[in-house]
Amino acid sequence: MADAHAHADAPIYEEGPPHPYHLVKPSIWPLTGAAAAGLLAVGALSYMHDGPKWLVLVGFLSVLLVMALWWRDVIKESVKDKVHTPVVKIGLRYGMALFIASEVMFFAAFFWAFYNASLFPKVVPADSTIAMAVNTAGAWPPPLVQTVDAFHLPFMMTVILLLSGVTVTWAHHALIEGHRVEAGRALGLTVLLGVMFTGFQAYEYAHAEFGFREGIYPSAFFMATGFHGFHVIIGTIFLTVCWWRTNQGHFSPKSHFGFEAAAWYWHFVDVVWLFLFCSIYWWGSIPRLPGAN
Repeated sequence: MADAHAHADAPIYEEGPPHPYHLVKPSIWPLTGAAAAGLLAVGALSYMHDGPKWLVLVGFLSVLLVMALWWRDVIKESVKDKVHTPVVKIGLRYGMALFIASEVMFFAAFFWAFYNASLFPKVVPADSTIAMAVNTAGAWPPPLVQTVDAFHLPFMMTVILLLSGVTVTWAHHALIEGHRVEAGRALGLTVLLGVMFTGFQAYEYAHAEFGFREGIYPSAFFMATGFHGFHVIIGTIFLTVCWWRTNQGHFSPKSHFGFEAAAWYWHFVDVVWLFLFCSIYWWGSIPRLPGAN
């Protein structure tokens, strides 16, 4: 117990610890994070079985609170305690790379479902036990489904995301060259473009000609593009925090992994959208008859 107390009161080094490793102080956030995630899961299951909505909201807000407080401590460790040494940053880079790899697998499942349905459209007999939701009458897109024109609003959304990739790269180069004010401006533009994309996607959903439960095409469309939109929101928040940290002087030309992680994540979001645009909006809306795949 005395050792733990001594470790918690360890001195703050001006140039970092006298070794290349980060000995993490005792933290309550892993325990509270697990409790918040458990509350969110229980609340979601309860809501799916006609339970109260407030339990889901409390769980979600609890997760957000723990994330904010935990990352606040991580920022303090980097800026004030200076414990993010080059060796520690290698671990952070591997961690972020593995996280993005897991996100790739997450979206791969949605692409798999979409291509399985579109390349092998099914004809379900009336007396079949297979869900009628997968019935496409042997054609793709399914009959009576009015698909979204890829070269109207989705194309503009694509241009917005590609432009945001340019501005975040601009911010990165400005940061490397020591132009903090310029980096802040470029990051602000990136955040604005992310908000614009989310607004246009909300407009697209509000004016869609189909609902989520109206068959395999709408389900695949809303699941894939919806989760991508959720990731855009997360990335926008991530970049907003980086914009604030840039203006606070937290980043230097040689030490700015927090920004690099946000930029990696944003580029990943851009690439996923390009696949969504080409697969679901463009290729998926081309009419194909049975045997024409």
